[in-house]
Amino acid sequence: MQFTKAIVRIPCERMTEGLSSSGFGKPDYSKAIMQHEKYVQALEDCGLEVIVLPPDNDFPDSTFVEDTALLTPALAVITLPGAPSRKGEIRDMQSIIGRFYNHIEFIRAPGTLEAGDVMMVGSHFFIGLSERTNTDGAGQLISILEQYGMTASVVEIADMLHLKSGVSYLENENLLATKYFHELAEFRKMNIIPVPEHEGYAANSLWINGSVLVPEGYPETLENISNAGYETIILDVSEFRKLDGGVSCLSLRF
Repeated sequence: MQFTKAIVRIPCERMTEGLSSSGFGKPDYSKAIMQHEKYVQALEDCGLEVIVLPPDNDFPDSTFVEDTALLTPALAVITLPGAPSRKGEIRDMQSIIGRFYNHIEFIRAPGTLEAGDVMMVGSHFFIGLSERTNTDGAGQLISILEQYGMTASVVEIADMLHLKSGVSYLENENLLATKYFHELAEFRKMNIIPVPEHEGYAANSLWINGSVLVPEGYPETLENISNAGYETIILDVSEFRKLDGGVSCLSLRF
């Protein structure tokens, strides 16, 4: 998989009202803006053309664009977020994504699905069942992907917001994963790059065109990724962590 573009949205001033279970307090908006600018620069350094959307003050969590759509080589899927306060974030994604995709499908109620629960491994997609993604939404996505010649399966997850809160695919059959995923049958054929329990947040790292974006402050995970042969880019995303957001949450890559 080679990415050429990414969509991001500048954080809005109301991000301080965003959903959070982290216990780290409210984000510093000015600091978040600076961190986001460096994030965009990192995407550009990886060779991507970045489409930067303006802040949407109607939705405090709207900077986490990954949850609003699943972008595959064949089609785009507009999701239906499971958090009630986030459902409206998809309202303008169809027109934006329609600039780049001819085929767009939708998750419909009562299904819910956030793309932070979807991990692409080649032409197969793992879908985490979480508080934000239900069985109906997962089933709809499986049916949609199968229509376009792809496959998908569900993964039961526990004690994490999204599937990609605990596991990230770094291409080349390498899986960055917390201990919970090490013994799951779905992943036994992959090479596991371990994330220590006390560095669990770093499991949400992001592969882009051979480099891996890694959150700052997790030296053991960083070393494990580097030892696996990857170039790394370290990013301070502390203000987004306060809203349970990780490195992948801030962009849609395609």
